[in-house]
Amino acid sequence: MPKTRFLRISVVSAIVWSLFPRLWTPFPRQRTPISLSKPLIIPRQNPLKGKPIFFSQSPHSARTTKGDEKKRFHVVFFSISISLFSVMSVMNFIRNSPMKLPSRVLNLRNSSFFGFRHWFHHPFPCKQKLFCKTNAFLPNFSYNSQFHAYPSRFLPFRRVINNTKKPNWSTSLDLSQSGSLSRPYGVSTDVRVASRVRDLSTSVETRVKDQNLDKFYLQNGINVNPFVVERIEKVENVLGGEVPVAEDVNNVKNIGEALEGRKSGIKVENDIEKEAWNLLRGAVVTYCGSPVGTVAANDPGDKQPLNYDQVFIRDFVPSALAFLLKGEGEIVKNFLLHTLQLQSWEKTVDCYSPGQGLMPASFKVRTVPLDGNKFEEVLDPDFGESAIGRVAPVDSGLWWIILLRAYGKITGDCTLQERVDVQTGIKLILNLCLADGFDMFPSLLVTDGSCMIDRRMGIHGHPLEIQALFYAALRSSLEMLTANESSKNLIRAINNRLSALSFHIREYYWVDMKKINEIYRYKTEEYSMDATNKFNIYPEQIPSWLMDWIPEEGGYLIGNLQPAHMDFRFFTLGNLWSIVSSLGTPKQNEAILNLIEAKWGDIVGHMPLKILYPAVENEEWRIITGSDPKNTPWSYHNGGSWPTLLWQFTLACIKMRRLELAEKAVALAEKRLSIDHWPEYYDTRNGKFIGKQSRLYQTWSIAGFLTSKMMLENPETGSLLFWDEDYNLLEICVCGLSKSGRKKCSRGAARSQILI
Repeated sequence: MPKTRFLRISVVSAIVWSLFPRLWTPFPRQRTPISLSKPLIIPRQNPLKGKPIFFSQSPHSARTTKGDEKKRFHVVFFSISISLFSVMSVMNFIRNSPMKLPSRVLNLRNSSFFGFRHWFHHPFPCKQKLFCKTNAFLPNFSYNSQFHAYPSRFLPFRRVINNTKKPNWSTSLDLSQSGSLSRPYGVSTDVRVASRVRDLSTSVETRVKDQNLDKFYLQNGINVNPFVVERIEKVENVLGGEVPVAEDVNNVKNIGEALEGRKSGIKVENDIEKEAWNLLRGAVVTYCGSPVGTVAANDPGDKQPLNYDQVFIRDFVPSALAFLLKGEGEIVKNFLLHTLQLQSWEKTVDCYSPGQGLMPASFKVRTVPLDGNKFEEVLDPDFGESAIGRVAPVDSGLWWIILLRAYGKITGDCTLQERVDVQTGIKLILNLCLADGFDMFPSLLVTDGSCMIDRRMGIHGHPLEIQALFYAALRSSLEMLTANESSKNLIRAINNRLSALSFHIREYYWVDMKKINEIYRYKTEEYSMDATNKFNIYPEQIPSWLMDWIPEEGGYLIGNLQPAHMDFRFFTLGNLWSIVSSLGTPKQNEAILNLIEAKWGDIVGHMPLKILYPAVENEEWRIITGSDPKNTPWSYHNGGSWPTLLWQFTLACIKMRRLELAEKAVALAEKRLSIDHWPEYYDTRNGKFIGKQSRLYQTWSIAGFLTSKMMLENPETGSLLFWDEDYNLLEICVCGLSKSGRKKCSRGAARSQILI
């Protein structure tokens, strides 16, 4: 600062002290001083409301003389004069200084006197809002969007986003565009914007705990459009207090925290997530130099890996989603195409060949020696002919179709679905599933061990897990199939099957307190078109544990239904996929999550989530499992806790807007998974112990955790993976009974209940 300015201030101060020494001495005792609680102040303008604010005068000041009032006026006048000279000098120093300044005074160099130009004529009103519910969700603005920091009397740090450019959102999240930083949540932030924000402020870290900052969050969950910015600020009370204008009811991080962790546009991962990503990348299998999948487990201490060193279609799904959300779609595309090629391979088990559309359960990359010391890599698939128990991989084709849809939704690349070989592969799988047979029901008839529960556990018949995946695969196929003359009959068959299957599951698989009481009073041996007990279920089948276990406000879909048999066990994966695919009604879906919340200790416990509840024990265990030593009570498939179910639970919670349940479950898993070396499953009723035969560093446990974390960080990705209710399906009924003159089916009477 030039010496002349210091001299100017000194001269003015000396004049005031010399001419008015009396003004700086205390007033006489007989006169009442100015009230300190309510001082007399010149009316000023409120920068937020635009209205003058008057402060009340002390009632005792009326007793003073006119000379006292004149002296007080001089005191105030000359005090303000000195303050103005001082502040003007500091302002000029700031404007001419080349040093890097904090964001609070960042724009004073270009501001008018005291920055009033920004206080009273703000170019962007504070009414604009941008809601972002998740902590790590930052929009992708175009590179020429401007970020401004304005000084304020009330806010120590203020950011306003130029509203001349809208956020750059796309229906499908392309995570690999050039010129952008790839983010793990499907949102890219431009490099120039990120560097611009980083250069503007040097004081963000000091404002992390400040509650007066702008905050970004997503209003009312997902699918909110458009996005707007909310101003969170406080206004000074006339008595010196603070009155909050708006409160952060969602308790989310402020923008200072978001910028601190994401200055470069990339989320900062904690140590557990970094470890998980390193392990997941270490499990990648390459074929001819390209990644094609991940092994089931990569346990270095496992001396007998059996088939855990192979790539399973079922196990790779959470890994594929993790890579897709990370912006790495190559491995998923390679996996889909290579497994499609395996579909056409010759499959024989004891001189019998299954259907042409059967997808393998797994495959392994083997090295075959050639002549001249040369080697060649080949894919060796397993269609069940080598599996323990020779189980048929019914769910592999269903998972493949579901993953194909997810790839197109997340990457936006629909060309893969439109390829002729891919379209043919979808049709082969559907023809195998929709083939005519002896079955009387629209549900898919399978043998025991044909899904995730790939050992004998009494699920043969029409297990819920297969029906939910079948329904999701049918809906996925309906979206991806090219409509033409060759596919119109298949599309018609899909619509008819979807309609019949949804009605069948919603009507006959659903149980709650009311339904159980109805079954308890069933009449048996009914022979009629109007029979209430259509499957001749005996009330004595209702297990004793169910009477006390079912909550008042919850319900679920039973595990299996056949003539004279209802499996009342709660199968987690089937119920979760009924929510995700909208196989259940909206009311039923909500009731399923209510049941999980009410029975948290039984279904979640110390490690999410139980594969089924309850376990079969004693004589029932010996009959159902054949005395399987691996499926002992509360272990493995018989009531074990599987961390891989976490991502499916998270997806269901996102759809039903119950994020708090998913966050609670993820927090439980995060405490133990890394410490326990990422086990395959946990044992005991509450999931306290690592499974006695559990493989460590299980890939889908790792991938399920990562996928859950990323979906919670960005719930918008969940909307790409689940299905909403399709009310048109409820209007389709292919029942031909009415045409033949026989009595119509019961769908019309039940439709009012289904639509609730």
